[in-house]
Parts: sequence; structure tokens; C-alpha cells
Amino acid sequence: MATTAEYRLGSHTFARGWHMIADASKLGTAPMPVRFFARDMVLYRGESGTPHLVDAYCPHMGAHLGKNETSYIVLDNERIEGESIRCPFHGWRFGPDGRCNHIPYSDQKPPAAAQIQTWHVVERAGIIWMWHDAEGNAPDHELPPFEAWDNPNWVRWVIDDLGELPQHPIEVVDNMTDFAHFVPIHGSRDIEYFYNEFDDHVQWQMFGAGHRTLVQEGEGLLELDTWYTGPAILQSFMRGTFPTHMLIAHTPVEDGKIQVWHALMVDMGREATEADIPMARAYQEASRLAFAQDFEIWSHKRPCFAPLMVRGDGPTDKCRIWYRQFYNPIAQAPEFQKRVNGRHTVVDKRDPAKQVA
Repeated sequence: MATTAEYRLGSHTFARGWHMIADASKLGTAPMPVRFFARDMVLYRGESGTPHLVDAYCPHMGAHLGKNETSYIVLDNERIEGESIRCPFHGWRFGPDGRCNHIPYSDQKPPAAAQIQTWHVVERAGIIWMWHDAEGNAPDHELPPFEAWDNPNWVRWVIDDLGELPQHPIEVVDNMTDFAHFVPIHGSRDIEYFYNEFDDHVQWQMFGAGHRTLVQEGEGLLELDTWYTGPAILQSFMRGTFPTHMLIAHTPVEDGKIQVWHALMVDMGREATEADIPMARAYQEASRLAFAQDFEIWSHKRPCFAPLMVRGDGPTDKCRIWYRQFYNPIAQAPEFQKRVNGRHTVVDKRDPAKQVA
């Protein structure tokens, strides 16, 4: 696996930003062991339903807080109390602030060192998200609102867990500016426009073209507005008979290995009903299969540290400069942003007088 250092991205091993860590529907009353950013962690819901993310190991004697089925603390359903979690080994209890707040067999005040690391998490759009920053900074940009999730006209997505990919995430983000792959990989034809726009922590890809199977000649364009918020959350809006809103999220597991998810919501143009779900799921599967065309390439390619660029490839060099802001100290982000901010057009055959954007 190629490391961040080999890509020469910056001083941090993992990117700063919001990252998906779980399908919220999978997080019940039992703690969920997870591993991201080369750390073992435990995700759990407090009795209020609020999710919390803490380091996996108890500082007392190193037991894993989430991997146990036989301790009486687990069997007696005492693992979660209020918003706190108990260690199954000796019962030390830790609050969502990471501090030990109870030792059941001792009258001693918990030592100051009896604490575990915690991370900021948010549940939104059926997903658990965490903020990661190696420097410990608070978020410098907002988690996307995913407004369609609460719009009754949209059929909500379910999460496609695509498993782990043995690549550095930069290989996935490269797709945003890779104009040349749309014809051979995705079956695009008669491309009308393709440009990228960089706006600080957001990167846009605007694309309109025909398609070998999805659009018949003379029927107009398949148009997609796609954007990354930070280094790891891709959304794409496709205009069509039923507009769709796609999500692709990836999160580092180790340096050079990522976990990938996909999801899709469908706009019915009226209040959605249970009868609309099969059609929406068919749209989501078609979207997943289109993404699988990229996924197969990534599953077998070697790392690309310095793309051999030619005219017509797209502004991948700009994409990589933009991406580096998330691997360097937060104070340096504006330096990378000002080098790429603005629009970079590969092709645009539209009548300027008729363009909306």
C-alpha cells in the first residue's frame, strides 16, 4: 500500500475533514468496534440515542471496551449507563468526554490519567460522521446538510457498503478532474461541457454529455453536478425524469487503505410513498453499478505518484494541489486554496447566451 508520504501530500498522515464511519441503522444498543485512521475506536449510543466515539482501550489494564460478549457487565446489560460506557473487564465507566466517572469497587477518585480520547461525531442523513484532525482543531467547515433527506418528495437512500479498497484516497479524488475516463469507462459520448471549479474546501465537477445506453440520440444530455466537501464526501445531483442525489464516502482505515460507501436518493416530484421504493432502489443499483466501473480500476491499479499528463486529461494537477490542504496544518489551507480557486474548463460547447451557470 502506498503511503501519504509517498504521495508527498503534507505533514499529516490522514486528511483533516468530515468522514463517514457507520451506517446509522447498524448502530443499535450494543457498542460497535470500528477502526479508522489506524486507530481502534468504539462507537456507541448513549441512552438518549446520541452517538459517541471513543478510543477502544481502557487505560486501566488495556481491555477493549467494545469487544466482549461474556462479561457479566455485558450479560447484565450494564455496559451503557446514561451517556457513559463501562469497561467489561473491571467496570470502569467513561463519559462521552472521555473521563472516567466511576470505579465500582474503589472509593478513590478516578485518577486524572483515567481518560480516553474522544472524537466529535454527528448523525445526519442516516449516517454517522466524525470530524478528524491530527492537530485537534475544531471543524473549519460545516458537515453538508443533505437537505433532500428531510424532503418528503425524496425516497431516502440506503447505504451500500462497498468494503475496503487497497488504495490511498487520492486515487479516488483524482476522478473529479479526470475528463478522459468518461468515454472508455462510463460510456459517455458527445460531451457538451466539462469543467472543474475550486472554492476553498469545496471542489466541483460540472458535466453534460450523451451516453451509450442512458440517453438516446436527440434526447438531450445526461447532466451531473458533482462536488466534494472536504477530502472525503462526494455528492452528485443528476437531472433527469426523476432527479437523483448520489453520495460516495470514503474513510481511511490504514494509510493506503480506505473503506468506501455509496448511496442514492430519488426525487419523485411529489410526496414519496412505499410504492416508490422499488423504483428508487433500482435507480440506486444502476448508480452503484456505474460506480463499480471506477471501483474495478482502483482495485487493480498501482499507485500513481506523478500522473503523466497530456492535453485533454483534465486539471488533475490542480486537484492534487487542492487536496493537499487537508494534509497540512490548518493555517496553511489558504495557501493551497488560492493556487487553484476558480474555474478550469476542459470543454464547453454551449451557447454562452443560454448558459445558466
